Amino acid sequence: MKKKVIIPVRPPLRDYLRKHRRELKLPLQYEDLDRFSQSVDLLNHAGQDTLWQTIYYDEHERDFIMKGLCQIYAMLNMGGDFSALEHLEVARIDYCLFGNTRPFRIRIINRLNDNYDHFYVKKSDANRVYGLELEELLSPEKVRYLIDGPTLIEEHIAGIPGDDFFTSKLEDTTFNQIRMAKEFVKFNERCFVRLLGDMRAYNYVINITPDIEGSQFRFRAIDFDQQCYEGKKSFYLPQYFKENNPIVFLGIEHMDAKAVRQYQLEERTLIGNRIKVGNRRVRDLLKIISEDVVSSPEKTRQLREELNEHHGTTRFSKCERMGEILQAHLRLALEKEFHQSLG
Repeated sequence: MKKKVIIPVRPPLRDYLRKHRRELKLPLQYEDLDRFSQSVDLLNHAGQDTLWQTIYYDEHERDFIMKGLCQIYAMLNMGGDFSALEHLEVARIDYCLFGNTRPFRIRIINRLNDNYDHFYVKKSDANRVYGLELEELLSPEKVRYLIDGPTLIEEHIAGIPGDDFFTSKLEDTTFNQIRMAKEFVKFNERCFVRLLGDMRAYNYVINITPDIEGSQFRFRAIDFDQQCYEGKKSFYLPQYFKENNPIVFLGIEHMDAKAVRQYQLEERTLIGNRIKVGNRRVRDLLKIISEDVVSSPEKTRQLREELNEHHGTTRFSKCERMGEILQAHLRLALEKEFHQSLG
């Protein structure tokens, strides 16, 4: 797959983001961070290359950048209250060369207790913004992000990366393994219904919550670049990526088709309920993306044809844009729940 093209955030989407306080004036921009003078490879605890680099700035740039990053952290996490800035400090800035939006990862440390948190500074991309907003509206979790012109700020989504989880956490009780497999089925369904693509194991994390008996597991996407972008239907179904085979095989071992169908229906019902609750906001967003251009005509035609074949329908034949396909897919996938919400 070729590297994804960055799609600009156009005025209708910006107006929506401004209305919902996602677009705010930031104290610095992505290009300010891009003026670093030195970098060194960042290694993990085992001495392996993480594909991130820790970067450094010349003295005349440093104060402005560090102060601005602390202010952005307060805007993202404390509603813009700068009263805590006196004990916040930037501990490290890392830079990723291989990501589509070439992200900077900022580590903020609280000097009162040495606790730290992270957030990301990225290039703004319309697919990613639509993906983040749909995550907010249709998934079980909330997500914090801000945008200002070409700059996108995202919270760090905590959890164990999927590939690490499959290496170290799958050997568990049968009860917990069934719960893992169940949550992957629901995650797979959630991604397909809302057309979020490229959910390979390293593009999502798993949260583990101890419960009365065993543990609860939640799969959370952390990469939203492929929202309504690619043309291949299987790209929106995590089950087809070889990186996810360990959890797919676990599901095959522990669940039959009836159980899988039950969990798919449960997830669709939850998405339908979320649409009902946030009806106006969902309607506004879907109208904007349906009129936007977020992919190429070739990819749009391919997905339209593949979804027609997958569902045994012709509903997608009149769709000229990815946003129209998304809206038609939601209607088809949710049927009763969506019928009353969007008419």
